[in-house]
Amino acid sequence: MNIGFIGLGNMGAPMARNLIAAGHHVTGFDTAANPDGIPCAASVQEAARDADVVITMLPNGDILRAVAADIHPAMRNGSVHLDCSTVDVASARDVAQAAETAGLSAVDAPVSGGIGGATNGTLTFMAGGDARAFETVSPLFDIMGQKAVHCGDAGNGQAAKICNNMILGVTMIATCEAFVLADKLGLDRQAMFDVVSTSSGYSWSMNAYCPAPGIGPQSPADNDYQPGFAAALMLKDLNLSQMAAQAADADTPMGQAARDLYAQFVEEDGMGDKDFSAMLPRFAARSRP
Repeated sequence: MNIGFIGLGNMGAPMARNLIAAGHHVTGFDTAANPDGIPCAASVQEAARDADVVITMLPNGDILRAVAADIHPAMRNGSVHLDCSTVDVASARDVAQAAETAGLSAVDAPVSGGIGGATNGTLTFMAGGDARAFETVSPLFDIMGQKAVHCGDAGNGQAAKICNNMILGVTMIATCEAFVLADKLGLDRQAMFDVVSTSSGYSWSMNAYCPAPGIGPQSPADNDYQPGFAAALMLKDLNLSQMAAQAADADTPMGQAARDLYAQFVEEDGMGDKDFSAMLPRFAARSRP
């Protein structure tokens, strides 16, 4: 395929390289980067022109809306706008509607798997939008990731992503709290892991991404909490979850509590560039209020 790829940051650049390695013709664009090995255009319109699929990987909904307004008039009738950004549901649905009005198809497909998944082609895509458009871009998902799930109508990919990451934020905080409580009760961390990881406290946060250094599989905790998934990005996703909860009139007290704790961690403690699992040393340094 001829592919335009707009947004060549830490996630977008390796995704684009994997598409090039698989034989696709990729023309990229980024306002701040011109990564090695990716042919780049001088404008978003140039990157989008004559493409079968235009992929966007952008920071937020406002930027997505602005880029969509620029690229949709330049895109070939019937081509697909595949947005892999993580944005609010309303922006995803509005961009999909704009694409349809312009004679295009749209798929919102945020990803899970981080920079490592983008580099290794093992991302998970949660996709919303037209089923026919999803089938069109499915071969690209197979290159950039290991799994893609069609979640329904436009915006449902974003809905799935923020629901998943709300669970992740809550369970990571609970896992970190439990390790600190275990420490203060005199329970060895390895013993706690051996029990919890094989009983009803089992979770991805404990078993696959343990926040305690030297316990369980290798994780950012073993590298001074250098980010696999930065706390600032977790805060972004939790903010999106609470925006969606407010719009949908959904009661999410644990999601709100997790958002508030990560807001303090990132905005007050200045720890946004640490891994989101660095909540463990935060709790370890504190006493009960």
